[in-house]
Amino acid sequence: MTAALTRSARQARIVQLIEAQPVTSQTQLAALLAESGIEVTQATLSRDLEELGAVKLRGSDGAPASYVLPPENAPLRPAQAAPARLTRLLADLLTNAEGSANLAVLRTPPGAAQFLASALDKVGLPDVLGTIAGDDTLLVVSRDPDGGPALADRLRALAERTPAVYPELKTDLEESSP
Repeated sequence: MTAALTRSARQARIVQLIEAQPVTSQTQLAALLAESGIEVTQATLSRDLEELGAVKLRGSDGAPASYVLPPENAPLRPAQAAPARLTRLLADLLTNAEGSANLAVLRTPPGAAQFLASALDKVGLPDVLGTIAGDDTLLVVSRDPDGGPALADRLRALAERTPAVYPELKTDLEESSP
């Protein structure tokens, strides 16, 4: 084993590995790092992936889910990255959104609901009280007792990259558009 690396050096190696090949699990990534002489705990690896903005997405061709990094691999501070990440995840993962009373029910591909819930929680939308995620279904609770349908509509619009639905996020969302 080599001498301990700095966090940035370790994260740079993680980026190289994810860009070089499909990485489908943290266990696989830890093994690849170990082959490079970098021993890392699962907790450290999880933090590194979060800081890098890596998310695990299933390929559109049915390929197993693997880690992907944000464009240009330029990690932003969490407060700056959250709106862009939410928009990307909604565009990539939202398959359906319906509302009733103060609830919006979002559907995603299997295994993706928790990523989407985390992104919603980090942005802290003013009309969202909280989220609960299962495997492919996400429950979003609106602060407005009758706000579920409107919330579902706004989240669907964000998935279509329409930033005007949340003016406070407009600048960040416009910058993240392709």
